[in-house]
Amino acid sequence: MVVLLVATFMDTVDVTVVNIAVPHIQEDTGASFSQVQWVVGGYALAFALGLITGGRLGDLYGRKRVFLVGVAGFTLTSLVCGIATTPEVLLAGRIAQGAIAALMVPQVLSIIHVSFPKEERGKVFGIFGAVTALGTLAGPLIGALLLEGDVLGLGWRPIFLVNLPLGVLGLAVGAALIRESKAERAARLDVGGMLLSTAGLLCLVLPLTQGRELGWPAWTWAMLAASLPVLALFVAYERRVINRGGSPMVVLSLFTRNSFAGGLGVQLLFGLASGVFFLAWALYLQIGLGFSPLKAGLSGLPLSLLLMAGAGISMQVLVPRFGRTVLQAGALIAAAGMGWFAWSAGHYGADISLWQTMLPLVPMGIGMGLIIAPLTDIILADVPHEHAGSASGLNNTTVQLGQALGTALSSVIFFNHLGGSSDNPATQAPRMPDAFAHTLPYVAAAFALAAVLLYAVPRRAGRKDPAATGETTAPPGQAEGAQAAEQAATANAGL
Repeated sequence: MVVLLVATFMDTVDVTVVNIAVPHIQEDTGASFSQVQWVVGGYALAFALGLITGGRLGDLYGRKRVFLVGVAGFTLTSLVCGIATTPEVLLAGRIAQGAIAALMVPQVLSIIHVSFPKEERGKVFGIFGAVTALGTLAGPLIGALLLEGDVLGLGWRPIFLVNLPLGVLGLAVGAALIRESKAERAARLDVGGMLLSTAGLLCLVLPLTQGRELGWPAWTWAMLAASLPVLALFVAYERRVINRGGSPMVVLSLFTRNSFAGGLGVQLLFGLASGVFFLAWALYLQIGLGFSPLKAGLSGLPLSLLLMAGAGISMQVLVPRFGRTVLQAGALIAAAGMGWFAWSAGHYGADISLWQTMLPLVPMGIGMGLIIAPLTDIILADVPHEHAGSASGLNNTTVQLGQALGTALSSVIFFNHLGGSSDNPATQAPRMPDAFAHTLPYVAAAFALAAVLLYAVPRRAGRKDPAATGETTAPPGQAEGAQAAEQAATANAGL
């Protein structure tokens, strides 16, 4: 469990640690705002495109084996990013890092799912959620400390190089301690499904990321228009694979479970809100307000601490007693925090103080904490072990796709409001507070919509009282057999 959590921490830190270093990367490499967006969003995009495949590879060829390959690759690509001297090399390293992380990360949830009995998973996912939250929010602070310390005069590069010792240690210890597991029935990789899902997601996200910078040329609209039919073709292809008795990339019968389908919808909105917020927030603090990296990192401390606390309390106390209502309350609390921040940023402008930037993050941290840990548990609760990797890949894909979409939408919401085409931070700085205030209502709307979408999740989801949830006490083998029979029947119906 410790090895899996270290890998999770590395990945989540790597997503947000770059945000705090954006101005320094720009200054050192001469990267444009468009390239900076790709440094942040390219990782999330490559990650999202590969997670479904990565999760399924673990099911088919061994979750431990694929996990260790991912750790090794993540360590190597971190080295490439850390020694990059041009924006192009850094971008290539980040995209490769995201792609290889897609092998590593889905195995974490799937190994947890098959290694712990159902009655213990709530506690485990609570720990997992807290570590995820810690990594996500500690990233800016870790980045700030490394930037301020200027380790060995390397500037921003240690934010990537710090992964090297962690990766080597995780590889050695993981090889010794993690047990191997994979799907009981041998099957082949669904290459057609892999290609169609990747093509559909790429058609959706790429034009959103580059459209504004390039003036929305015809190819961007053509790709957006093509994304829906390509994804629809992917679903039709997967149905055909199922009907022929093959092993699909995505097990479509999972979506007949309200907890799984509704939970993924909330994950998408959660990721989208995070993608829009964190990039705009980092630029607002450092360029708009002139905060040092350390000061900017410290301003997010309430968010880190309260998110961790909220995740622990949610999993251990509140959700087992009140179910879905806790997650809905968390979404609305987070939305209220974003509304408060929007008012503060607009009212005080560039004169806002450090503590005034910290206070609105209190409700946001509590609200996100109430959602982040129990949602993963709810999504995976009814998934058979046979499809743990596929379900975990879908869960992670949804979050990362949301973050990629959020980062892409920041072009329209945040950067477009700045106006002009200059990449000079000094030119953009006076307009940053107003652009940030303009962005936050969209983040609040995403959280509010998530609260509504949670009605699709069973009301008692996450509650531990079998009588209240309608669960039976059938033996584990019998229960899994019933799930397999139900899944086969659904597949035969053609979905």
